[in-house]
Amino acid sequence: MLFIHNDVVAKLLSMGECIDAQERAFRQIPSGGAIHRPRIDMYVPCEREDGYYRWGTMEGASDGIFAIRMKSDIMTWPIGKDGFGRENKYCVRPGTFFGLILLLSTRNGEPLAFLNDGVLQHMRVGGGAGIGAHHLARQDASTVGILGSGGMARTYLEAFCTVRPIKRAKVFSPTPANRKAFAEEMSAKLDIHVEPVPSARDAVRGVDILATCTDSMVPTFEADWLEPGMHITMLGPRELSRAAIERCDIKIRQGTGGAEIAETDRIKAEIGHSPIAYVAGTREEMQRLPEKTMEGGFGGDYPDYCDLITGKVQGRTRDDQVTFYHNMGNQGLQFSAVGGLVYNKAKAAGLGREIPTEWLLQDIRD
Repeated sequence: MLFIHNDVVAKLLSMGECIDAQERAFRQIPSGGAIHRPRIDMYVPCEREDGYYRWGTMEGASDGIFAIRMKSDIMTWPIGKDGFGRENKYCVRPGTFFGLILLLSTRNGEPLAFLNDGVLQHMRVGGGAGIGAHHLARQDASTVGILGSGGMARTYLEAFCTVRPIKRAKVFSPTPANRKAFAEEMSAKLDIHVEPVPSARDAVRGVDILATCTDSMVPTFEADWLEPGMHITMLGPRELSRAAIERCDIKIRQGTGGAEIAETDRIKAEIGHSPIAYVAGTREEMQRLPEKTMEGGFGGDYPDYCDLITGKVQGRTRDDQVTFYHNMGNQGLQFSAVGGLVYNKAKAAGLGREIPTEWLLQDIRD
């Protein structure tokens, strides 16, 4: 069995491979060759009076590999100086995080690998956005507007450059130093011109592809900023208003965003960025949780990727159409597909730290 660190993932995984692995897995869903369980979270009161502990998992299986991704976070939902709510998280202390992917063989049940989820998480989400752009953006799309300047914004732009002839991008982040650093780094990495701009409006104006990649709990741009021919995607479910989604001519979601579980006092839908969650705590403690908003959402009643690629629905048919790809839904399967790819490459390259499989096996029937 292997332990595969973020450094090894970064060395082995290219964006083109990441996109191809996901599409190969997604295409197996209709036939039953691949399967996934949507993300489900669990909330428990923590030591902070303004936060909650969140445990989250998602699972998927394809090509002989099962994956479960596990997250352990302390969550808060602060209001920034700009008046916008955000979802913050950490493990142990601000700036450190715990996310782990366990891979197992579906052929004989063997534990195969543990992987840090940091690099792979950014790549699989950015790759998902690239899949949407590949199928829905105009063929001649060459300009990108990015709202946000973190790790996800970086992989989103890399994915767009992988599937379209991108020549120029604009980035807005509320912190000038962050957008400047993003522009300098990504200009050099992707060999395109990336310009830091002073407002979200400037980032959106005149671009072919728009991606909002933030932790915002409220919409990041106005619906009337959208222009004919744009392709739009997002990171979090709250970043687009209902009005913006309604302005899109073509709407495709990646997959099923949340399990169909009836809400109760202890089972809540759409807490922050959680599609569905089981919640502990007293009524007073539960007041710490953010209220459900009517904006955005976890995937409306519109077709998914499989409907698109099997021809059940059409994608873009005209250059003036506004298209939207809801980049959530098949998360567990993404970790199986991309994690499996990284595992096989690590084995072939002799990379990763060996862990005796016997440590995890036992002779007591459970």
